[in-house]
Amino acid sequence: MIHAMIDIGSNTIRLAVYDIGPGEIELLMKKKHTVGLAAYIKDGMMKQEGIEKTCEILQEFKYFLDSFQITDITAFTTAALRNVKNSKLAVEEIIQRTGIALRVLSGDEEARLDFIGATHDSTESAGLLIDIGGASTEIVAYSDHKIYKKISLPIGSLYLHTKYVVDFLPSPTEAEQMMQEVRQIITSADAFKNVSHLNICGIGGTFKGAVILYNQLFQINRKNVEIPTETLADIVWRFTRSKPMPSEEAVILMKTVPERIHTIIPGIIIASVLAQYFGSEKIIYSDSGVREGYIYDQLMGQ
Repeated sequence: MIHAMIDIGSNTIRLAVYDIGPGEIELLMKKKHTVGLAAYIKDGMMKQEGIEKTCEILQEFKYFLDSFQITDITAFTTAALRNVKNSKLAVEEIIQRTGIALRVLSGDEEARLDFIGATHDSTESAGLLIDIGGASTEIVAYSDHKIYKKISLPIGSLYLHTKYVVDFLPSPTEAEQMMQEVRQIITSADAFKNVSHLNICGIGGTFKGAVILYNQLFQINRKNVEIPTETLADIVWRFTRSKPMPSEEAVILMKTVPERIHTIIPGIIIASVLAQYFGSEKIIYSDSGVREGYIYDQLMGQ
């Protein structure tokens, strides 16, 4: 069965097409637009420009899917539209204008599906799963392959950049302000006060970009998917220090994360603070997440 998944996030809007067979799935193709919907929020409301941009991209995706006669489509949105005051009206308008049924995933649903997708083929029985998005961060603690705590934090890479950063990259002062907010929010999450794990399974664009950036900066094999958490603070320092950035580091940043230049450091700041808080030593990036989790859970019943 050919099935299309549309994921409307705070940073990107993605289309992924899968071939779903008995007991397995194969990703056939992906398309994405880096929109930054979180930047279209004003006074807690999604502005009309953000709705227009979303409709434009969904209509493009629908035209593509219609051309290949792909009719099995699942579309969902996460914090991009979940947390705005006009969420219901915005979603209703998008559905009416595009003809695509759009589901709003709750923070709990997103965290659970993230866990299912990222750990489906993992041999790690315990740890932390973290998904840093543009406007929210989902954290799942699991043991014996089962979730025992989960939470959605109201912080994300684009949210922090929009709130604190004046230029593309944060200054040392702006970086410290972001760190303080992340610390304040995670320390107020009572359910996670006594949680600690050595390993973090990281999913989403921030961790993908962080791994690529780490491999380039430290000349690690490009197939590597692990980051020692102690290096996160060093990466943040390299791109926030006051003196001029060496040209070779500027080139690395532009080559590795061109679409996330403005959000990658705020995202890594979140990862660094959380890793310190949970006493984690290593981050392992997983390329599977909420979309694959939805397929395994809702379409394949696994």
